[in-house]
Amino acid sequence: MAESARTLDWNGANGDHWVAYEDKYNAAMFRYSERLFAGADVQPDDRVLDVGCGCGQTTRVAAALAAEGSALGVDLSAAMLAQARARAAEEGVGNVRFEQADAQVHDFAGGAYDVAISRHGVMFFADPVAAFANVRRALRPAGRLAFVCWRAPEESEYSAVPRAALGRYVTVPKSGGVNEPGPNSLADPDRVREVLGGAGFVDVRLEAENEPMDLGAGVGEALDFVLNRPHVREAMADLDGGTKAKATEALREALTPYATPEGVLLRAPAWLVTAHNAA
Repeated sequence: MAESARTLDWNGANGDHWVAYEDKYNAAMFRYSERLFAGADVQPDDRVLDVGCGCGQTTRVAAALAAEGSALGVDLSAAMLAQARARAAEEGVGNVRFEQADAQVHDFAGGAYDVAISRHGVMFFADPVAAFANVRRALRPAGRLAFVCWRAPEESEYSAVPRAALGRYVTVPKSGGVNEPGPNSLADPDRVREVLGGAGFVDVRLEAENEPMDLGAGVGEALDFVLNRPHVREAMADLDGGTKAKATEALREALTPYATPEGVLLRAPAWLVTAHNAA
């Protein structure tokens, strides 16, 4: 696979961060995992393709639901895939496998899968129409697609609250617009319909979801999570000690009102998108 900047990022600090904080991300996004599988409707004999599977939690869930079938997780990150394989072995999941692949160009066997899923893993394609067309070709006729992706960042407390607090002391890089690869590339529902329609999918449906992200059991845990996200850590690396302390305290104060008995919960609006292969 050709090494692009995108690949190198997931095989560098970003991938390492997701491995280190795997359990935290899984806990933070479990509500969206539930919504994803409600939309995917995985059947016991399904063959499931998990795009951008990361450390493989959703792939393992898919494999459990498709107990008489199988699940394949693909991702760019070697570190995350190594973690995925280790976790599958620990849990004794036998009908799952993982492959390092760029879903935009990977040569999937045509019609080999009944359903393709992704939990926040399909927003990073350089050419999303080509990528989704490639995923569609991997599906059987009338095969299903289900994924969750972020809505506009200005709607998201998860995005806006830390950025506003830290922004008084440091410039935190933005994570990309709606027309470039990045977390927000599928925030516009019209763009989602255009991309999937151009890729050959039909019956495209979007459901607005407003689940919170759980950043930690308490403010201290949430603070550690946010400060160790790669783009935040990089932005704060060159701050002097005094300024870094002020920025950290500002973030602590900003997160405190969101602490609940269930965790530090910040609203993180997303789309649940479903569609079918037209072929």
